[in-house]
Amino acid sequence: VLSLGADVLPEYKLQAPRIHRWTILHYSPFKAVWDWLILLLVIYTAIFTPYSAAFLLSNSEEAQRHHCGYCSPLNVVDLIVDIMFIIDILINFRTTYVNSNEEVVSHPAKIAIHYFKGWFLIDMVAAIPFDLLIFGSGSEETTTLIGLLKTARLLRLVRVARKLDRYSEYGAAVLFLLMCTFALIAHWLACIWYAIGNVEGQRTGWLHALGQQIGKPLNGSFGPSIKDKYVTALYFTFSSLTSVGFGNVSPNTNSEKIFSICVMLIGSLMYASIFGNVSAIIQRLYSGTARYHTQMLRVREFIRFHQIPNPLRQRLEEYFQHACPATRPDRGDKPPCLSVTPPGPPQVLKGFPECLQADICLHLNRSLLQNCAPFRGATKGCLRALAMKFKTTHAPPGDTLVHAGDVLTALYFISRGSIEILRGDVVVAILGE
Repeated sequence: VLSLGADVLPEYKLQAPRIHRWTILHYSPFKAVWDWLILLLVIYTAIFTPYSAAFLLSNSEEAQRHHCGYCSPLNVVDLIVDIMFIIDILINFRTTYVNSNEEVVSHPAKIAIHYFKGWFLIDMVAAIPFDLLIFGSGSEETTTLIGLLKTARLLRLVRVARKLDRYSEYGAAVLFLLMCTFALIAHWLACIWYAIGNVEGQRTGWLHALGQQIGKPLNGSFGPSIKDKYVTALYFTFSSLTSVGFGNVSPNTNSEKIFSICVMLIGSLMYASIFGNVSAIIQRLYSGTARYHTQMLRVREFIRFHQIPNPLRQRLEEYFQHACPATRPDRGDKPPCLSVTPPGPPQVLKGFPECLQADICLHLNRSLLQNCAPFRGATKGCLRALAMKFKTTHAPPGDTLVHAGDVLTALYFISRGSIEILRGDVVVAILGE
């Protein structure tokens, strides 16, 4: 907001609206910083909440640490996240918005009604502090229930996805967001994969096979560490989503096989939607550079076709390289550089300033200006002005250029070839160059 100039700001940002006390402008610097802070907390929640519900709460040591209340740093962070989400709801009740008439609405009652109809329900469910509501029982079922209920925070990702639409015009940003989305879904599926293996028990599931492979067999509280379990689960989901599936981590029970089928279906959809668009995104990233090289090639063909001398040729190439550099071909402040279709010069001339246009036209019509009697003795400035008005046309053999009775809008000079003057079917004269 602070970096935007007045010429690109919406009209409502250029006027100082009358707002009530304790009302926050939705485009103020405070609101921008607050939104970024909430975004970071949502990303933390999206990553850590499923991990905590699947891995930490099922571990005996971590579960005991969770039962001790808010002596654990992770529980303190969860409490801070809950408090920040509640504060965000209160801030949204006092934040202005823009209505359909492009007017800033600052009346508290209208803001509250607008928020109730919009994101209030999602924000409220995501901000419920389940740790405080179900605190103190300490049973394993309650701990698991709290972990599952805290996944409701992931509903805030819907708002994040809506805000990220503004970066859809940037190819690099879209590519980065697609890869992050793929990794986040793989992380969620890895947590579910571990939870299924943990429910299956110690004898049949993939965790039992993992313990045998790494030499840490499951035996009561012993077995693979949390790090081993998470890395293996993430490795399995990534290999399944990308349709690789090496088979060294494989489902054994029916539940694991059903989940693997679901992962393969999700992977096929993600592969088609995400990786199928990667080539289009990369092509769009380099389309400006490819267009620049194509236009530069056409300019050189035009120069070679018309045999433009070296000093003028060098000026044309330098101007083209300066006006349309390959490092910034998609700037919005300039139109497309050139549309060159050799050998016709009019398209080329539109891409250069008038001084270069006059020099090009003077070279293209040099034979006419030198050999035709009406132009002899004219000054250099007059010839440059006249050369700008010339337009080269090509008439095929047997074509009629001017019919009797036509309104004449142009003066013709024969540059190459000959023209017959006909009266009826009789050739009256033949005009040459």
